[in-house]
Amino acid sequence: MLRPESLKLIAFDADDTLWVNEPNYVNVQQTLSELLAHYVDPKQMIDRFYVTQIKNLDLFGYGAKGFMLSMIETAIELTNGAVTGAEIQQIIDVSKSLLNYPIDVLDGVHEVLDTLSRRYDLMIITKGDLFDQESKIARSGVGNYFKHMEIVSEKDPAAYRRILQRYGIQPSEFLMIGNSVKSDILPVLEIGAWAVHVPFEITWGHELVPGERLAGRTFPRMTTIREVLTWLDLPESAC
Repeated sequence: MLRPESLKLIAFDADDTLWVNEPNYVNVQQTLSELLAHYVDPKQMIDRFYVTQIKNLDLFGYGAKGFMLSMIETAIELTNGAVTGAEIQQIIDVSKSLLNYPIDVLDGVHEVLDTLSRRYDLMIITKGDLFDQESKIARSGVGNYFKHMEIVSEKDPAAYRRILQRYGIQPSEFLMIGNSVKSDILPVLEIGAWAVHVPFEITWGHELVPGERLAGRTFPRMTTIREVLTWLDLPESAC
């Protein structure tokens, strides 16, 4: 059983844990599929785009820039090269909105971070493009709560082990809080650390986990991020 006093580091995922992210991508994807609807059915476009994104992850990584390049590739492939330069420019222009959209911090985040930062060292662990993620952290207004920030290409057991070794933290002293079972929960449990799942209303298909992978895995699931304080038996601070 976790003893809160034994924790030395609490880490948070960023996108869809601290602020809204995935709905912005869904909206842009829908806009682009409708833009190209005179070439191909929007659903076919979205389905092929997902396949292309996954195929390109090892090359482009996560984030808006990889999203943009994969959408252009999808448009060229599905239109057999008929997509025009002007339409590709529209794809670029719409996709650029993902690099500067207003950050909508989720309810309760400021209060939870304020309370926890008074007692623990806090860290953001997020994956994606370095400049994009740094920009979102800066625009969010929550960066001052965090002592450390780690932006990684992938969240797997090896990445978490490297981070803990870098900061001299034992797995039993580390807690990860995030919305993705695949990225924020299972790899953390695998290294013997603690993890709390705070689901978001939308989950990207690549982050979904089949039920069989959860067999024998137990971890706290919270309805809202505020429940983390109750779980740790901490009163909420007034910001």
